[in-house]
Amino acid sequence: QVRVVESGGGSVQPGGSLRLSCAASGFTLDSFAIAWFRQAPGKEREGALCISSSDGSAYYQDSLKGRFSLSRDNAKNTVHLQMNNLEPEDTAIYYCAAAREPNSYGDYELVLEYEYTCWGQGTQVTVSS
Repeated sequence: QVRVVESGGGSVQPGGSLRLSCAASGFTLDSFAIAWFRQAPGKEREGALCISSSDGSAYYQDSLKGRFSLSRDNAKNTVHLQMNNLEPEDTAIYYCAAAREPNSYGDYELVLEYEYTCWGQGTQVTVSS
């Protein structure tokens, strides 16, 4: 069964840190991008926050650079998202999703949501004092 499972969410105070993990099973990550998305309360799901590409590159939304960082462990079939200096605005359900790379156009760092066909159930991140 092809699936990805998120873990590591929780509640932290502003300025705190969390490390989310996305564990893949049923397939190997070496040909897949893993992206993180989030959905804040009462809002629609945002576009890709960051992407760990199978070619070793990474993409981050400009607003997250310097606070969020990705690491990929292909041997453990897992991608980690380290989130530092968290803000209340980061409160959301965080989802990871997988997309095969390259796509039919030969692209990596796939930013379009429709390209991600395997989604996790999400993990809650709450930032509050």
